[in-house]
Amino acid sequence: MRKEQTLNVEVNMAAGSSPTVRRRRLASELRRLRKESGLTSEAVAIQLEYDQSWVSRIESGRRGIRIPDLKALLDVYGITDQAREELLQLARQARQRGWWHTYVDVIPDWFQIFVGLEAEASELRRYDTELVPGLLQTADYYRAYLRVAPMPWKPEEVDRMIEFRRVRQERITTGSLRLWAIMNEAVIRRHVAGRQTMKAQLNHLIEMSETPNVTLQVLPFAAGPHPAMDGGFVIIGFPEANDPDVIYQESQSGSLYMEESALIDRYNVVFNHLMAKADDPDRTRDLLISAAKEA
Repeated sequence: MRKEQTLNVEVNMAAGSSPTVRRRRLASELRRLRKESGLTSEAVAIQLEYDQSWVSRIESGRRGIRIPDLKALLDVYGITDQAREELLQLARQARQRGWWHTYVDVIPDWFQIFVGLEAEASELRRYDTELVPGLLQTADYYRAYLRVAPMPWKPEEVDRMIEFRRVRQERITTGSLRLWAIMNEAVIRRHVAGRQTMKAQLNHLIEMSETPNVTLQVLPFAAGPHPAMDGGFVIIGFPEANDPDVIYQESQSGSLYMEESALIDRYNVVFNHLMAKADDPDRTRDLLISAAKEA
């Protein structure tokens, strides 16, 4: 293999610790190496005696890769020496379990992916239509929301889910994660729980809005139509340039992850529109104070 291609596969082994992001980074590198080798996924699959779908799943990050299979794949691409060892080490780290695996009994598989991305993200930009963003929810607010789930949780499961959310919130309280949240006005007007619980939640939002790594905006009803009326979304940003943004959308039964550059650009434009239409942070804080008094 050409020397310049070998040098291109260098990866930053010191950055972050999320196995989810490691797998995504490895998938991106393997996809690039295949293209630089001038091979189709079908040709690679034939050489390794696997189905073409196997190559596609590896390159999309939807599944991990065993070390023996990775070595065979790197043989096909002619990757040797330092670059080879870096990719093997990246694969080993991608197979490790993240801290959230302690809570797999109360979180679905599709949400574990999001938590893995969130664990290494540097910034979340999100628009929420009905609920306070999870990283800003109080325990009582979240507990009240869980009570209306179509399939009620057991009390011990609820406690575990609240603890899991508290651990996730540590990245906000420590300042290691930047959060820019735009909330539809319905979020602060709808009483998910009793008056005291809602008042406490609104006061918590006021408190969090004063922290340097949190920016809150409310999109008022008076703003009229806007480009995100079809639902909320999260733009997940990472500190490493070779980890592009991911767009995340959630539903009752699963989630959608989008990584195509055109879609990322589209959602960035939508978020910018929402920023312009929403109340600025100072006006939002005044609105939260007023809502807390009325709760």
